Amino acid sequence: MRLQFTIDDSRLTIHDSRPNSLFPDILQPRVTTACSYENVWYYVAYTLNAHKTLFLRRWKWIFFKTSHIQAATIHKIRHLLPLMAKKVTKIGVLTSGGDAPGMNAAIRAVVRTAIYNGIEVFGIMRGYQGMIDDDIVKMESKSVANIIQRGGTILKTARCKEFFDAAGRKKAYSNLKKRGINGLVIIGGDGSFRGAVKLSQECNIPCIGLAGTIDKDIHGSDFTIGFDTAVNTAVRAIDKIRDTMDAHDRIFIIEVMGRDAGYIALHSGIATGAENILIPERKTDIDDIIRSLKEKERRKKLVNLIVVAEGDGFGGANEVQKVLEKNLPNAEIRVAILGHIQRGGSPTCIDRLIASRMGYHAVESLMEGRHNVFVGIHNNKMHYIPLEQAVKNKGNISEEWMKIVKILAS
Repeated sequence: MRLQFTIDDSRLTIHDSRPNSLFPDILQPRVTTACSYENVWYYVAYTLNAHKTLFLRRWKWIFFKTSHIQAATIHKIRHLLPLMAKKVTKIGVLTSGGDAPGMNAAIRAVVRTAIYNGIEVFGIMRGYQGMIDDDIVKMESKSVANIIQRGGTILKTARCKEFFDAAGRKKAYSNLKKRGINGLVIIGGDGSFRGAVKLSQECNIPCIGLAGTIDKDIHGSDFTIGFDTAVNTAVRAIDKIRDTMDAHDRIFIIEVMGRDAGYIALHSGIATGAENILIPERKTDIDDIIRSLKEKERRKKLVNLIVVAEGDGFGGANEVQKVLEKNLPNAEIRVAILGHIQRGGSPTCIDRLIASRMGYHAVESLMEGRHNVFVGIHNNKMHYIPLEQAVKNKGNISEEWMKIVKILAS
């Protein structure tokens, strides 16, 4: 037998030199690969649905009849088998962090998909804070009637410092356990996902993440719930401001949301014809902007729009205004900070659709045995990424987008 396992506290390493691997999604023949317990479990649970008898026989043969596996290793691997057979019967759903239009559509999809499949659903109010405070309510199909078109979240949301501590998470889990909740759907951003990872690791409860963030700062999905609505809100506001700046021959600096990611600024800036777009992902060359504005001033192009993400490295719209006023004394320069209007409002059709689709697949994932994954959409297909990767990796804005901005503003 040319199959060996070595294991430590956090990782399982499989050494496979056989010509036909039993783990084609994890290994290639004659390759040594390391993967987490959860990744092995994903594959096993997924295959269990389609090939139950054959696959279970193979697992028993591998784990208990392979001479290369030591007794201590078998003992550590054996705890995966109950997890594979564990059926999710009660789901908790929560929204956490900043609110985003479309969260209600996601909640509605989770509740109705679960009930359709005979699974009880509980709404956890105010995110992780409600989990700690035991503010948990039973949800029925009628609980989510007439909410798909509403902004905000019917479950409320909050940021919870107490959940950062192990004692807080232990208290939260005890409230889930007494109700028999054995699966969670977390709708939020990267901070919410970090909390889900810790809870799942410490309490062994399956968690599925749905990216509900207007910033689109979770890597691995072409969409996040709320982004399209926020961008369209910004575009409508900027279009109105452009009317008045054009009437007065002014330079307008408009600040949009995006503390760590510049996607709202990039998309709304291109869509409204901005001459400059300042984002956290790129270092701001203020001298280049000044030279460009002076050159346009000589050409009598006095109407110029600058869109700035709030997390831009230069310090935001007000700081940019101060520098420009010193260097362009004849220009009329105004600032508009759009602020929280970008979070509110009825979600767009796109946000309602992706939230509904993600919510449905979140429940399907729990039923199929996927554990600790984030549900995303990539190339119009469902994409499942370990939550740890969704937390650690940020998306990158391509050079192509920046080239488009420069050319179209010339």
